[in-house]
Amino acid sequence: MQTFFEILPEKQNTAIALGYFDGLHKGHRNVISLAVNEKQNGLTTVCFTFLQSPRSVLTDKPSCGLMTKDDKIKTLDMLGIDHTYQADFRKIMNMSAREFVKDILIETLNAQKLFCGFNYHFGKDGDGNVETLKSLCSEYSIDVSVVPAEECGNQIISSTLIRNLIKAGNIKKANEMLCSKFGFCSVIEHGRKLGRELGTPTINQPLCQELVVPKFGVYASAVTLENGIKYCGVTNIGVKPTVGSSVPLCETWMPEYRGDEIYGQYADVRLLDFIRPEKKFSGIDELKNAIIDNSKTAKEIFDSSI
Repeated sequence: MQTFFEILPEKQNTAIALGYFDGLHKGHRNVISLAVNEKQNGLTTVCFTFLQSPRSVLTDKPSCGLMTKDDKIKTLDMLGIDHTYQADFRKIMNMSAREFVKDILIETLNAQKLFCGFNYHFGKDGDGNVETLKSLCSEYSIDVSVVPAEECGNQIISSTLIRNLIKAGNIKKANEMLCSKFGFCSVIEHGRKLGRELGTPTINQPLCQELVVPKFGVYASAVTLENGIKYCGVTNIGVKPTVGSSVPLCETWMPEYRGDEIYGQYADVRLLDFIRPEKKFSGIDELKNAIIDNSKTAKEIFDSSI
């Protein structure tokens, strides 16, 4: 898959999936799969998305995303997209709906078929909706397919719903809707080495600034190290009330890891299920016993999830 950060002319006819696709949840994947199916008709499959969250640009608030930019690109590649355009939203946010369709989708990206979700909006101030898109494209004989809402347990799947589930600690249901495991990959930093003294040495990582912050607490996790080996993890997200931390951190103990120190390496941590909220224990011994108990629960979850 090729990824572009500027809008370049497409030489071949294209099938384009439209949307920001935060998290690439089940509903998003329905849109993507329809575009990818057009390969059998000789079309190049394109995802037209944005480098920044449109909502964060318009409101000047943090994006609180569901998936890092790197994970998004990797997933689109896995799903079969040929070309992904991560446009700068600020550069096109003031284009009219007609200008966007004519100048970008048709004349530049050579669209023959378009796919979007039922709640897709575009153009200056989001004035264009799916009916606008159909109307404008009919002038150029371009097919538009609108994908209906996807439900899970009688709830319409949306990025907002998934974000709220993660904030509430319901990571298992969030992962079900995402069709992937929520988490991130980042460098392992030096910590206070208290875990080593407890016999539960941890890897410490700053929370990813791109992502929504999960409910503080302890999670079962799957940790993949740079060598490609995956381990069961007990991940604490929060401020560690028993020993104290000035900023929220992601701290993970891998009970079965017996390797060398891995500071400076990257670890991919994916949350599987919530075990318990953060709690201030009476002392270090009680904290250690709780961590050991959490590891048993985490192992059961890990074994059933991987």
